[in-house]
Amino acid sequence: MTNALQDLESTLQERIGEVVLGLSPAIRALCIAVVARGHVLVQGVPGLGKTLLSKSLAGALGGSFKRVQGTSDLMPTDITGTHLFDGSKNAFVFRPGPLFADVVLFDEVNRAGPRTQSALLEAMEERQVSVDREMFALPADFLVIATQNPREFEGTYPLPESQLDRFMLRLDLSYPALEAETQVLLRYTGVAAEPARTIGNPVAPGMVQDARAVVERVHISGELCAYVLAIAKASREHAQLSLGLSTRGALALLRAARILAGLHGAEFVTADDVKSVAPMVLPHRLMLTGDALLADVTEDDVVARILEQVPAPR
Repeated sequence: MTNALQDLESTLQERIGEVVLGLSPAIRALCIAVVARGHVLVQGVPGLGKTLLSKSLAGALGGSFKRVQGTSDLMPTDITGTHLFDGSKNAFVFRPGPLFADVVLFDEVNRAGPRTQSALLEAMEERQVSVDREMFALPADFLVIATQNPREFEGTYPLPESQLDRFMLRLDLSYPALEAETQVLLRYTGVAAEPARTIGNPVAPGMVQDARAVVERVHISGELCAYVLAIAKASREHAQLSLGLSTRGALALLRAARILAGLHGAEFVTADDVKSVAPMVLPHRLMLTGDALLADVTEDDVVARILEQVPAPR
């Protein structure tokens, strides 16, 4: 018998999989983010279906979707909204920006300037925006999916560590497998053959809440908490890292592992669950030293070594 969390993932896989092909692991990761109310950073070259994936997620959840294109001249009010004069009311009225949606795709977030990224940071952390000394609440399940160009692309601003730490997961999308890419070409090869842009049958109301209730019943032992903290301590003391895992990052690691355990139908979290989600939760939160960069070491390499070195509880 499946639980509500497994039913949610199965439904998302089915609905989104009808439109987006070959991205089943990414859909599972998005399911984890939805249940945990976490934000997602997606990294990959253009043309892999990131926009379609985000819009399909919103459609599958029955929520609203907005897209923001990151540019160097994008201003904070372009995403938060602003007050405009309404002649009929003879007063200034707030006009919400694209952040007021259930799922917001911020495309090429590292092309936006620091001021705009700061406004996005407030929205991600506080689930509200501040405009002209007024605060406006965002939707309760507000979710940001931000895409980032690879580092070698020009015209980008590095995201500050405080903002990277607000992304619960980072997904590194690569080119699809040959079979999936073949299906994409066969399905959408016509001149007018565009992928479906809407999903007409979203998940049942209350399914996400039921899934969260399942997660709350998954047990976390004291030994497992100690294991997660040992991983955090190892990252903070690692010779090739100038910035290790924060407390927020350790909490995100534990939450993601707990949801993954629920997706497996388990009643408790194991070290294997932690190791499975670590490549999505840890690398973007770590900062390499100059010597490590010169040695072509990556954050993923360091994470793999830490997981090998830290003893796991039985």
